[in-house]
Amino acid sequence: MSIPRVLVMAGSDSGGGAGVQADLKAVAALGGHAATVITALTAQNTRGVQGVMPVPLDFVRAQFLSVAEDIGLDAVKTGMLHNAAMVNLAVELLEGIDAPLVVDPVMAAKGGDRLLLDEALDALRTRLIPRASLVTPNLDEAEAILGHPVREPQAMAQAARDLVAMGAGAALIKGGHLDQAELVDVLYDGRQIHEFVSPRLDTPHTHGTGCTLASAVATLLAKGWGLVAAVERARLLVRRAIVGGLALGQGQGPVHALADLEPKLRLGQCLLELQEALDQLEMTPGLGRLVPEVRCQIGYATPGAAMPAQVLAVAGRITSINGRLKAAGPILPGASSHVARIVLTAMHHDPQRRAAMALRYSPELVARARSLGWLVGEFDRAQEPAEVKEREGSTLEWGTAWVIAQLGRVPDAIFDRGENGKEPILRILANDPGHIARMVAELAGNEG
Repeated sequence: MSIPRVLVMAGSDSGGGAGVQADLKAVAALGGHAATVITALTAQNTRGVQGVMPVPLDFVRAQFLSVAEDIGLDAVKTGMLHNAAMVNLAVELLEGIDAPLVVDPVMAAKGGDRLLLDEALDALRTRLIPRASLVTPNLDEAEAILGHPVREPQAMAQAARDLVAMGAGAALIKGGHLDQAELVDVLYDGRQIHEFVSPRLDTPHTHGTGCTLASAVATLLAKGWGLVAAVERARLLVRRAIVGGLALGQGQGPVHALADLEPKLRLGQCLLELQEALDQLEMTPGLGRLVPEVRCQIGYATPGAAMPAQVLAVAGRITSINGRLKAAGPILPGASSHVARIVLTAMHHDPQRRAAMALRYSPELVARARSLGWLVGEFDRAQEPAEVKEREGSTLEWGTAWVIAQLGRVPDAIFDRGENGKEPILRILANDPGHIARMVAELAGNEG
């Protein structure tokens, strides 16, 4: 298959955080090729916008035709268009183009500086949005387009329906400005509402999130992905980009979309880190007594991991031989769905918590953990909802998430006392396997 071609019509951010600079990184991170039609130049940095200079319309047209007639396109993403004349030109140029169009109705920079003139709103409403396959406003933009408040999830769902009623194929309302702990985005695909929920990340470096999300969706649509799957994958890219945000300048630093590549680029380093920790565990005497009947397991996720195949673990688990730990097989990606579920659930709430190890449970070990100052949580399998229990392998996700919700953060250890046919297990969590190895040694130090 040829590389997906995404044509981006947007403004340039001289600070490199948003606009076409963010678009280029997002498209490249997902394996696409981005061509650009620059609509405006901005003098911009992490603190705000110091100036805007629209590109002459004739030259915008020349850029578009130059790309479209030679390279071609599989999707289009529009961002900053600035004025009514530019919006109308975009509509004219896109007439007859049979490719998905993602409209990011950029109205203001992260710092609040205006990037879309009020006189362009009517053209946006009546001409561009009806042409869009997907429109992706944040709450402020949705309010400006629709003329009424949009400040909670129910209102977001209605706003998405209203935008589709205006002619858009689908609408994604971004909830980054919601005043609540969880981040909620709402998609209406023309048939049903889809809610996407994730914990809010505590960082000021979020410049360029909107551009990055819209360009990521456009790239995936160019690849032939379905809309819901494309939005979900694009949100993952944005989350990784926020986690990898760059602390540049004196204001709000930019997100870094290429952080989405880290699970692949860091695989070798993560394998080395986990192998070194495993070697240390195997060489430490007396740890065999920590092995449960079902054997131990250790897991380590690559940065930004989102699926079990991106979590490293020991094939065949870890057993006890002559009182020492011994790996039954090599370290492989996706070798344990059980430990992967624990790690991925922890990462959902704290992306730095990427390592976990399952050990034998005993009241003495739990007491020892608490005496070391660890934060320890417990879940009861008997309280697991029936619909969760029916889903194979969902208990560990539910139990880990339940403990995190009760404690307000990811703990150092989580245990359950088991149930019929299920052995009680103690699980420890840390940022990396080296830390896990040190914790295991501390835990074993004075047991019994």
